[in-house]
Amino acid sequence: MSAPPDLPADLARPWQALLARLAGLDSLLVAFSGGVDSTLLLAAARQALGDRAVAALCVGQFTPPWEVDRARRLARQLQVRLIEADARELDDPDIAANPPERCYHCKRRRLILLQELAAREGLAAVAEGSQADDAHEHRPGARAVAELGVLSPLAETGLGKEAIRRLSRALGLETAAVPSGACLATRIPWGTPLTPQSLHRVARAEAAVRQLLPGRQLRLRDHFPLARLELEPAAIPSAAAEPLRSRLCQAVQNAGYRFVTLDLAGYRSGGANPHLTGS
Repeated sequence: MSAPPDLPADLARPWQALLARLAGLDSLLVAFSGGVDSTLLLAAARQALGDRAVAALCVGQFTPPWEVDRARRLARQLQVRLIEADARELDDPDIAANPPERCYHCKRRRLILLQELAAREGLAAVAEGSQADDAHEHRPGARAVAELGVLSPLAETGLGKEAIRRLSRALGLETAAVPSGACLATRIPWGTPLTPQSLHRVARAEAAVRQLLPGRQLRLRDHFPLARLELEPAAIPSAAAEPLRSRLCQAVQNAGYRFVTLDLAGYRSGGANPHLTGS
């Protein structure tokens, strides 16, 4: 996949810098979720390294099933070999307790697993999809990336979220307009222990909501037995009106919740923890 010849200079320069950075590696294992950032990184790695670029997808109880499906499809489209591995996050008590630093412990566990996979596969390095704008957000997992020496080529070449989406669009990647994603644990407030049952409940309910609101940015926050829906503001009026209101309630209650609320503040990153978002 090469950059279109009419790519604007402000995109062509970082794209070429990204390709050059990746081409300097002997081989690479890309931490791949099927989201906008890791998909662009994988597409670039495929162009720069060919078959010496391999994707790794962490599956298991923390990974939304709709993201697994998309990642598998995208890996096939990009003609990149995909390795799937389960990090078994709940085996770690520092993760299962769901403290504010959960993301650090989870990211570290996953990256160590990928480094072990890379070593077994004879791959020289591991890269993940952090980008330049992430430095301005609360991301405890960034510490694990630095500690383990995992590469972040998008951030290294100065690519932020807007440029990544524009590049993805120019390259014909379907993820150009995909809403941002996150693991299922982010739906549950800090301090509430994580269990297979709670994660399954969240996944089942949110999958049903996503079927009713395809392509929308949304989260289902778990305050069991209450479910709080965060939707992008444009979707709130229709979600609060019939017939969608009744369908959303029924879908979420079928997953095991008793109460269903619609958060008028709308979707915001980290919305499971109001003291973090300021809501």
